[in-house]
Amino acid sequence: MPDVEFERARRKATWNRILSFITGRPTLLLPFDLVRERLGAQRIGSERTQSIDLDRIVGSVNRYREFDREYLPTRWRTGERWERVRDSFYRTDEFPPIDVYEIEGAYYVVDGNHRVSVAKRLGHRQIRARVVTFRPDAPVGTPKDARDLILKAEYRAFLKRTRLDRLRPEQRIECTRPVGYRVLLDHIDVHRYVRGIEEGRELTYEEAVTSWYDTLYRPIVEMFREHGLLDRFPDRKEADLYVWVSRHLFFLGERRRVGRDLRRAAERLAKRYKLPSLAEYLLRFRL
Repeated sequence: MPDVEFERARRKATWNRILSFITGRPTLLLPFDLVRERLGAQRIGSERTQSIDLDRIVGSVNRYREFDREYLPTRWRTGERWERVRDSFYRTDEFPPIDVYEIEGAYYVVDGNHRVSVAKRLGHRQIRARVVTFRPDAPVGTPKDARDLILKAEYRAFLKRTRLDRLRPEQRIECTRPVGYRVLLDHIDVHRYVRGIEEGRELTYEEAVTSWYDTLYRPIVEMFREHGLLDRFPDRKEADLYVWVSRHLFFLGERRRVGRDLRRAAERLAKRYKLPSLAEYLLRFRL
């Protein structure tokens, strides 16, 4: 006869999967090997034992198909082992430490997936774990789901190409669509071309990156902040708005033409969102 607690957990996992089709809310665990590859993460330091928050477990090394994001069992065949782990806890009132990998404050279970599932089902908030830390080769943050992992991978590629995390450590260029980073790289290339014509020499890529960031990207983003424009787009980032505005510009052309296009783009944005001083502010910029 099926265990009642396991059957309830399994049914809830099924219901979560149905809801995900309606709401778009991710329900899958992240595979650790994929995350490590996409973020270029390497092991650092030695293993340590500590209590970790169960809510910060976002993936697994080899059981990511057997549990969902809430660590509810997704397959009936896990039932027998799940029940044994649950019964063992009832006898001893404790869980043996699990083994996890950590990347940027998020955890991926190496061993102990059933213990995590049972602990969460019993209402625990923390669990003891042996932790090994991995560090990405670029500061891109923690992916929340598969879609966010794609964004983080694109951000990593952007930083590896531009080295902005070293050239301008204060930067935090985040896009909500992967194509945004490719657009930014195109802008840097065009900026390098235009500046090279103006100065009569070929700029190094590093010079082009810092010039683009200091004289174009950062001033426009500061303008967005000053006018509170991002508040009107709660699901977007500053880099998204920069890309949106820049789509109205002709970056290939002489400086004066680019300036006129920038003015028209700003005026359209100001008119549409009732920010009358936006265009005037933007006119002070120099490409």
